[in-house]
Order: sequence, then structure tokens, then C-alpha cells
Amino acid sequence: MSPSSLDELVDALRCLPGVGPKSAQRMAYYLLQRDRAGAARLGQALDRALQALRHCTRCNTFTESEICDRCASTRRDPTLLCVVETPADLNMMEQTHAYNGLYYALLGRISPLDGIGPKDLRLDKFLARACDGVVTEVIVATNFTNEGEATAHYLGEVLRTRGLKVTRIARGLPVGGELEHSDIGTIAQALLERRPL
Repeated sequence: MSPSSLDELVDALRCLPGVGPKSAQRMAYYLLQRDRAGAARLGQALDRALQALRHCTRCNTFTESEICDRCASTRRDPTLLCVVETPADLNMMEQTHAYNGLYYALLGRISPLDGIGPKDLRLDKFLARACDGVVTEVIVATNFTNEGEATAHYLGEVLRTRGLKVTRIARGLPVGGELEHSDIGTIAQALLERRPL
């Protein structure tokens, strides 16, 4: 019978995406047997991130201050707003270097099968941001999954009724694919070939 602290570590590692019981057990034994310094560094970095990071009040990405550096920058085009599902998707879009506007991360997507509707995404905050009188175009860059498409369709309908130009990134990404797992060249091409929604 293994010690309860080992069981707790294995169970904690299972919260990571794609990590099942066997992988979690291998990771735990590796860290404890072969890289205790790495384990300590991992624990400290995770603790520091949990203490220091919060969501930007303007775009919802992770930051250590109230407003992230991207939102505070005067070098970005404030008339363009790119809406994505998660901060990880925002990061992938930014790595393309094909876009110089601002962002908004929804922190989710419409998913009726999971009981997540528009109200669950707090879209009132997003709409206030998009309809601030400065934004003239909203680029919808949700994933090309069923949920991402449903979210894009809903956002397009709502934003058009408010007189905003709404575009959708092109399908340079595979259907069913997610931004976080796509290569930068494909994302850049999809952004450059966006179309009206």
C-alpha cells in the first residue's frame, strides 16, 4: 500500500489534460525518484502563479496587474477586437504576429450538451467591451468545433444587430481543430483570410 501523500500527488497530476492514472503515477515516481529539485521548482512555480496571476479586466488573459500589457499598449489598434475562447487561444493568435489589435477571451464557449448557454459566458461584459464606441470590427476566432461554431454564430448575430462589422477567421485550420494545438503558419493564414460572418 502506497503512502497517502503519494496517492494524493498521483491524483493531483490526473487533473492535467490527457493524463490518466498510469501517466500520473509515472510522473509522480519520476519527480520523487529522479528530479526532486524539479518537483520543488514545479511546486513553487505553480504556487507563485496561483498567488500572482489574475484575469485582465479588459480581455480576460492572465496578468499580474489589473490590465495586461497588451491592453495597456498604445501601439495596438483599438478599433479591432479579436474574440477567442481561452487565454491559450489568445496566446496562439498573438504568436502569429499577423494581428495588432486587441483581444477578448470568453473563458468558454456555448455548449448546449454541457448546459452552457450565452448567459453562462457573461457575454454582457464582452458586449460592453465590443460596443465601447472605439471598436469597429470584431474578429471571431473561436475554435472550429461544434461548440466554437455555435458560439461564433451567436456572437455574429448579436454583434451585427449592434451595427458592428463582424468577421470570422478563415478555415485554414482543420475542422474540429483547436487553436492551441495548431501551427503558427496555419493560424496566421486563417487570420489573414478572415471573412464576414
